[in-house]
Amino acid sequence: MDEKYIHVGKEHGYDLNAIDSKTKYVLAHSYVVNRTPAKCIEFLRQIKTTCYEQILSVYNKEKHKTINKRKLITFVSDKFENYRNAFNKLFYRTCKLRFGVPIACKKYGLKHNNNPIERYNGDIKDRTKTMRDFGSHEGAESFLNLKRTIHNFVNPHMTIMKTPAEEAGIDLKLGRRKLLNLIKIRSKKMHHSLR
Repeated sequence: MDEKYIHVGKEHGYDLNAIDSKTKYVLAHSYVVNRTPAKCIEFLRQIKTTCYEQILSVYNKEKHKTINKRKLITFVSDKFENYRNAFNKLFYRTCKLRFGVPIACKKYGLKHNNNPIERYNGDIKDRTKTMRDFGSHEGAESFLNLKRTIHNFVNPHMTIMKTPAEEAGIDLKLGRRKLLNLIKIRSKKMHHSLR
């Protein structure tokens, strides 16, 4: 998990993201003006809401082992304290946290790294530098929400040669026109919920 500093006119915001290192799927995303403890908890709660059953399954297989030998799901972050506090509130017993991991961690021989999230943040930087700044926080949030959707469901990832959603086993049968078909699926769900 990491954040990308976003320019919004003369102000700024942060794009918080958590990405799975194996599938490259963005598990949690939140655009915030300030990285407060409450916003970081809200951000990581997305993972608890969608993945906690899988997290508990791994924990239940490993809990009989001594703490040092448990192979639990591992979160990796830089030294931003609010990430650690949010992790401790939501996942302290069931997962591990590698806190304070630098960008060039492979160079230092560290097992866990933050390279997938740094690459995702680099993609955002490449896309937003031609735009200069966002005109509003709402515009930034909308753009970054769409960026996450396109990353997960539309564009194949170069290292796995399929979309992160497909790699994660989420098959929506989108075919060749992935974005158009994703829009159609979403509009059908919205139409049915309005009835």
